[in-house]
Amino acid sequence: MDRQQPADRTATDTVAGPALLTLIERALSTGTAAHLPGRDFLRLTLPLFDGDGGHGSGVPVTVDVIADADRAPHSIAYLLPGGGLNFAAEFLAPGGRGLAHHLRRRGHLVVGVTPREDAARPGDVTAGWGLAAHRRDLAGVVAGLDRVLGLPYQYAGHSAGAALALDAAAHDPSPRLRRVLALDTTGPLTGPDAARAAATRDAYAAQLAAGTHTSDPGLAGLVSRAVTDPDGASAVPWPPDPTLRFTHAGLAHFALIRTAELPGPANWIYARGHAAGSYAFGAAPAEDRFTLTHTPLTAWHAATSALGSGLIPVALLRDLSAIWAGDDATYALAWDRIRAQVLWLNTEHGRGDHPRGADLIRAAGNPEVTYRVVPGYAHGDATWSDTAAEDVWSLV
Repeated sequence: MDRQQPADRTATDTVAGPALLTLIERALSTGTAAHLPGRDFLRLTLPLFDGDGGHGSGVPVTVDVIADADRAPHSIAYLLPGGGLNFAAEFLAPGGRGLAHHLRRRGHLVVGVTPREDAARPGDVTAGWGLAAHRRDLAGVVAGLDRVLGLPYQYAGHSAGAALALDAAAHDPSPRLRRVLALDTTGPLTGPDAARAAATRDAYAAQLAAGTHTSDPGLAGLVSRAVTDPDGASAVPWPPDPTLRFTHAGLAHFALIRTAELPGPANWIYARGHAAGSYAFGAAPAEDRFTLTHTPLTAWHAATSALGSGLIPVALLRDLSAIWAGDDATYALAWDRIRAQVLWLNTEHGRGDHPRGADLIRAAGNPEVTYRVVPGYAHGDATWSDTAAEDVWSLV
């Protein structure tokens, strides 16, 4: 699905490199910009403050722009990270192996939009930081760049970012919106799964009612301890003998591979886990045997080391689980209004094979919907695997 429609001709067709980034900075910046030159690309990081006393006032949305050093882009790819992640952690990888550079090398101007919670403290986050607020923040960035660039564009997101991409497309009537790339996300479920999603929604609604506005998965610390002190004893009981404790390395691998078995309102949403691999208990915690199939622990460590707060707004989790439950009263994602081309790629061991969201888009009259499940991959492998370019992104 790498078919490109003819690009709109604009006054910026020949603007490239530093001049392009200067144009973008002038159009968007409300804070101090950071410029980082690469070997064959340029990177601009902009904190965007709204300053209007509304959602997130005082906490910025962070925009990262990745552009070729000397080639004008033919379109824009807005990259939207998953819950608790940021653009750098999700889409950049050492040696230019991330999805951001994969798309940049294909002529796209890459614009990463990191939500406010990455720069927030727990006390900054409120019950208003749900999916609609994230969509409005994204729309402000898109409108600002559209005014000065006028290029065709696409939304590309992973996990919660993919749900945001679909929701943004449902509210975006621009003829320049050409495609939505949804990587490993969940639409409306059916039967017992829908009932379980409704229970998850209720759990998050109860947290909000009790004044709990953030969730911290603790992924960065979990992986860091596995790398820096792999043989040390964690605080978590070992399932074969709860009087014993996982090692730090064992706990990290178990949590990544067998996420669905962990406690928590939403871990059941994974068919198996965040990372494809195998885990076998030994006679003692130190004798457990585990391996990751696609994404090495070093890649997880590099990614999670780039995180900011790592927080996820509970309001966002409530809205996502309402979508899974098909609860339009809590949050309605207008599947019938998505008119752009859609490529929806789930993973076998991550969000699994649940095509109803794609089916709803297609049933509403959009014929350009492709839904596939990548075999052998789990949730995080879709963006962090060393072989994702061949196994996943080659489909884009």
